[in-house]
Amino acid sequence: MADRADRYELYEAAVQDAPGDAEFLDDEFFRRRGRRADSFREDFCGTAALACEFALRRPGSRVYAIDRDPVPLEWGRERHLPRLDREAREHVRLVESDVLDWEGPAVDLIAAMNFSYWIFETREMLRRYFEQARRALLPDGLFFLDAYGGSDCHETKEYPRREQGFVFVWDQVSYDPITAHMECAMHFDLPDGSRLANAFRYAWRFWSLPEIRELLEEAGFRRTFVLWEGADENGDGNGVFEEVEAGSPDPTWIAYLVSEP
Repeated sequence: MADRADRYELYEAAVQDAPGDAEFLDDEFFRRRGRRADSFREDFCGTAALACEFALRRPGSRVYAIDRDPVPLEWGRERHLPRLDREAREHVRLVESDVLDWEGPAVDLIAAMNFSYWIFETREMLRRYFEQARRALLPDGLFFLDAYGGSDCHETKEYPRREQGFVFVWDQVSYDPITAHMECAMHFDLPDGSRLANAFRYAWRFWSLPEIRELLEEAGFRRTFVLWEGADENGDGNGVFEEVEAGSPDPTWIAYLVSEP
């Protein structure tokens, strides 16, 4: 089964909730701005699942999906764009480009999800990306990032999680506390006992929330808010994010950062 498995299909099933993320971004923008976002840019978009969900949710909005890897972009063109009607497809643009190089129209909303911006491992490069994002926002636009952390995140071990029809394995391969360089991988264990090993591999810097917020400020963003995920009765994340001034030292946590230009 591993030989026949589609790694992008498994990724979207295990890691992404594009409809939920599109709803969250749309509603959070409305809550803070009192209007709906008419334009959206998904950076490091991969298969552009989120971009296409936003287009489905906000018909007529201008949507841009940016990624330098042509393979997932083509997968998205074949799988996600056909789900849109003709008018919606005309407003969606999938762009093969480095996010640092692309100069497109200014938009209401930019999102870099799944910790993708951690590929920038120096302050200079991450600040440069944040500066580019700020310039690409309209005056009352918003910039969304996600981040994660906690004491468990520095351990080198595998974390399996059962999904419908397979087991998703997040593998923290290595972590260097001196440089904060981290390498991770995703594996998928399938019902016949086979493993799609190293379906995705990541090499990035583990950025802390204070570092990210400081760099956003240095890049010219006026304010950054932290939205912290709540917990259920078992202590697991409940998917509900609320603005906070202080977080809790959980073994693992996920948060969103919302920045104003």
